[in-house]
Amino acid sequence: MQSTTLADLRQLKKEKRKFATITAYDASFARLFAEQGINVMLIGDSLGMTVQGFDSTLPVTMEDIVYHTRCVRTGAPDSFLIADMPFMSYATPEQACENAAKLMRAGANMVKIEGGSWLCDTVKMLTERAVPVCIHLGLMPQSVNILGGYKVQGRDESSANQLITDSIALKDAGMQILLLECIPSELARQITEELTTIPVIGIGAGNSTDAQILVMHDALGITARPPKFAKDFLKETGNIRDAVRLYIEQVESGAYPDQEHSFK
Repeated sequence: MQSTTLADLRQLKKEKRKFATITAYDASFARLFAEQGINVMLIGDSLGMTVQGFDSTLPVTMEDIVYHTRCVRTGAPDSFLIADMPFMSYATPEQACENAAKLMRAGANMVKIEGGSWLCDTVKMLTERAVPVCIHLGLMPQSVNILGGYKVQGRDESSANQLITDSIALKDAGMQILLLECIPSELARQITEELTTIPVIGIGAGNSTDAQILVMHDALGITARPPKFAKDFLKETGNIRDAVRLYIEQVESGAYPDQEHSFK
């Protein structure tokens, strides 16, 4: 199997072909996801809640993400892996470079960081040093104490304009992929169209983005209280492999997410 690259993802955007991504934390599920056709996986700091049982992502450490990145790489040697940089692991550009190197050595192809235009210097420094960067905007789980909870972002004109401004600034700084979480569908469409060469991945951002991502526990109906945008594909199929294939099919066709799983 040929390895998936960033160039492949850009080509999918160019051809307007949607693709599915998912979180993965171990070799077994990573292998299963790859075998069903998911070529992009995120080693998310969501493991703090799904694997470790905390009520937020904040307790997750660099060592945790490094460990799980190695596990996922073992199970999916040809997949494109994005690894989260956990809370306070990129407070300065220099710290970001040091910690990103650990994730790249563990098998990541790209690192993901949460934040707006204030990250431009960090993105520029990482990119210049051969570390591709995915930026996470909208609902940023590491900022839960600032945001006052897990709430939809960008619903008023001011915050929507700020998200657009941040997206453009970070693109100019060298961002390679953008992830938008829990924002209105129309705003996500505007940003996706504005970033003509950068793949945009959505989660709770409607179906106009170039790709979708779900936490694997949400997609398989394991989460006790799943978010509005999540869909239990296992419930529809009764088989994990079939559930993953159904998820891929519905993302590629644009059937998921529908209005029920999106925000106005």
